[in-house]
Amino acid sequence: MKIAIIGAGQFAGSFAGLWQLHPDVTSVHITDLLPERAEAMAERYGLAGTLPDADAALASDVDAIAVFTQRWLHAPLVLQALAAGKHVYSAVPMAYTAEEVAAVVAQVERSGQVYMLGETSYYNPAVVHARQRLAEGDFGRLFYAEGDYVHDMDNGFYAAYQFSGGENWKPTASYPPMQYPTHSVGGVLGAWPTHATSVSCIGVVDDRGDGVFDREVSMFDNEWSNMSAHMQLADGGVMRINEFRRVGHPSHVHESRFRFYGTDGVLEQHSASATWSNRKELLDISDLFHTRTEHVPEELREGIDPDLLHSFSSGTAKVQDRSRLPREFDGAHNGHEGAHHFLADDFVRAVTRRTQPPVNAWLAARFNLPGIVAMESARQGGTRLPVPDHGDGPEIDWAAFA
Repeated sequence: MKIAIIGAGQFAGSFAGLWQLHPDVTSVHITDLLPERAEAMAERYGLAGTLPDADAALASDVDAIAVFTQRWLHAPLVLQALAAGKHVYSAVPMAYTAEEVAAVVAQVERSGQVYMLGETSYYNPAVVHARQRLAEGDFGRLFYAEGDYVHDMDNGFYAAYQFSGGENWKPTASYPPMQYPTHSVGGVLGAWPTHATSVSCIGVVDDRGDGVFDREVSMFDNEWSNMSAHMQLADGGVMRINEFRRVGHPSHVHESRFRFYGTDGVLEQHSASATWSNRKELLDISDLFHTRTEHVPEELREGIDPDLLHSFSSGTAKVQDRSRLPREFDGAHNGHEGAHHFLADDFVRAVTRRTQPPVNAWLAARFNLPGIVAMESARQGGTRLPVPDHGDGPEIDWAAFA
């Protein structure tokens, strides 16, 4: 397959390099609004070349488009790519509005094209382990779970917004926390096969006074930097989600962390530890989730705040099975607690084997819609609101990912 990347941002390089290594990818092209960034990335990773703009990428003979643009631009580009007959890999979030989510799902269904959301939490070691425990029945009845994305703005986010937004970066840096819910929701629902049916959410008004999360400055009319949501699930369970951007928390420990409570067993992951418990024992399983830190290649350091480098520097946890990954990925840079290698490979497998990927459009909708509706709930003072659902989607050929 051939891939064209739209957006030569900070994370695009991680995936450009991996797809360039993949034995089933014959070429990778890239384009960016700033041509010099695309040219530099193409040279850095030995890509096939650059394209003048997004329209040229859509009109080219590539099989797939990978969208790494600013967050609120994902859905419009995805819809254009699907309409052009391309398979699509999209960085998170899926969309900004519920209407955009519905449009993407409908277009994927009509076209039969592969759509994959690049949500790292689905591959998070704690989430992988929770899926395994759930499949083995160790939880009994799973009735409650918590997902947190705890990422302080001072830990690399200022620099990231400056990199993508240029001189006028502050209006974009107020991106509402619950509009970017997939690192928290995606971990819970990436293990627990259900979906949110209603949500109540409260936002905390920011008081830093630096022009970020300032309603008068924000292009999103947003003044909340921290938000917490409580959700009813379709199977009768409960999910609590936190999205925090002003929080005294270091950048090098688990930013996305998850806890699952069942009638027979409990999995609890915290900042630097994890336990499994039942009625008879409490076991420290932290070692299962640790990812060996790797050196960050020099080509990935450019323009990245040192406090954000941990996201680009990761090995593989004991619970993550590398046996089906391409040997070409061995020793290649990884990121987000071992997720990048699996994300890059799963997209290629889905396209070349013509099956739905694990995080397809229907699951992506379930990762995104609870946060989108949570924002509206917060605007209404915490009123509980229904969360729409688009169903399970087509069956996945899991043998393609074994």
